Amino acid sequence: MSTISYTPQKWRPEQVTITEPSVIRRAIGAAAIGNITEWYDFGVYGYLQVTIEGVFLPKDAGPAGAIIVAALFAVAFLVRPLGGMFFGPLADKIGRKSVLATTMIMMALGTFLIGVLPDYATIGLAAPFLLLACRLVQGFSTGGEYGNAMAFIAEYAPDRRRGFLGSLLEVGTFGGYVLGASIATIMTAVLTEDQLLSWGWRLPFFVALPLGLVGVYLRSKLEDTPAYRELEKQQDAEAKKKAEEKKAAKSSGRAEARDAEKTEKKRGGEFSKILQLWPNLLACMGLVLAWNVTNYMLTAFMPQFFPMIREYQGSGGVSELASSILQIIVMVMCLVLIPVIGRLSDRVGRKAVVRAGSIALIVLSFPSLALIRGHSDATVLLGLLIMGLSLICFSATMPSTLPSLFPTAVRAGALSISFNVAISLFGGTTSTVMTSLVTWNHFLMWPAVYLVIAGVIGLICVHIVPESNGRPLWGSKPAATDREEATAHAKELTEEAEAFALAHRAPAH
Repeated sequence: MSTISYTPQKWRPEQVTITEPSVIRRAIGAAAIGNITEWYDFGVYGYLQVTIEGVFLPKDAGPAGAIIVAALFAVAFLVRPLGGMFFGPLADKIGRKSVLATTMIMMALGTFLIGVLPDYATIGLAAPFLLLACRLVQGFSTGGEYGNAMAFIAEYAPDRRRGFLGSLLEVGTFGGYVLGASIATIMTAVLTEDQLLSWGWRLPFFVALPLGLVGVYLRSKLEDTPAYRELEKQQDAEAKKKAEEKKAAKSSGRAEARDAEKTEKKRGGEFSKILQLWPNLLACMGLVLAWNVTNYMLTAFMPQFFPMIREYQGSGGVSELASSILQIIVMVMCLVLIPVIGRLSDRVGRKAVVRAGSIALIVLSFPSLALIRGHSDATVLLGLLIMGLSLICFSATMPSTLPSLFPTAVRAGALSISFNVAISLFGGTTSTVMTSLVTWNHFLMWPAVYLVIAGVIGLICVHIVPESNGRPLWGSKPAATDREEATAHAKELTEEAEAFALAHRAPAH
């Protein structure tokens, strides 16, 4: 079962799954709103980090206070793999829809509850521990959210438009971050420090609850994905067949029954099936590494980097307010361009776009950092924009690329586990690693070195994965939006299978 290749096969038009465009649009919206909620929290918490330190820790906490608040931010990443290991296989067992509704509720409640927690002045040390509990709920639910959302959108999307529709998931990511960062920045600008500390900081966290309720409502109105429903039919048929085989084995003798039970045990559980796909898991983790090292370098580390530039370079860097505004400008520009690049990937292929992003990291990271270390807002903006454009080559294509690496039966589990392990090990630690390295020897080009390494890993991984553009997902039937498209698509796939068979001198299936 361990493979990383794609083998074309023949299809008839009547075998192609047809889903109405209106249903697809509702599915995309229902999946994307979870990402909006997740990254809204990321933006709010990151931009209000100093305020949260003043609310939940004693005033004399000193440098330890900043470390504790940063650790409370990072702890959500530590439990993400646990959430992925729990919710991912569960989604393969009971369906994507049910799990996504559960994670949506948990994420929204975790964020909302932070806004109603008593502060340190009221309940003392219990305050940071309650904040820790909320962050753990957020991290655990997030671990089950993104992998399942990727599978959900990919399985609903028609093959010819999967790149564009999958990219809308990342529009939710960037939209949530921009919303959270903008609200936090506005609150910081219009309220006094006392107002912000006493009640103002709570308001952004309250927004998560209505977002979550809307998400749950949208998800409750949808059926599970066509691919998963087809899988359920196959599993029901297999279960019925196995029950008949066991019944026949028992009636013919105990020896045959014991042999049947041994065979069943050897097949293993969900995790063993996932681990058999280890080449695909590693390729997925490598692509996630390249994508999210760039992501967290831009969103999490850059705001911390500007004070270091001023301190260690003696000049350059921008103010905290300018940093926030420039960051939001870059994220808005990326948000607008992501669906454009997603649509482009449906024409030129995912691999071409990811390869361009990887090469951009290798070639442009040092120039980008040199501009970011400059002395004007314009040069800093240009440097951040270069980094952002490299990032969205991954953001626009990964939601359609990664689901194609795994079969329907284990797709959500394999995606959730590999994605969250890579995020926790490499993405979520980017800011901490960069801060440690720059502080260690004051070398301000460490971020460029790190991004180049990420680009090399991305280039290697995209080289070995199969092109998924215009092809059905592994273990799923081809997908289209109407009968005309289904006929044309089946013809294309059949021609590809015949050409493949001719090239390999083997009969097409």
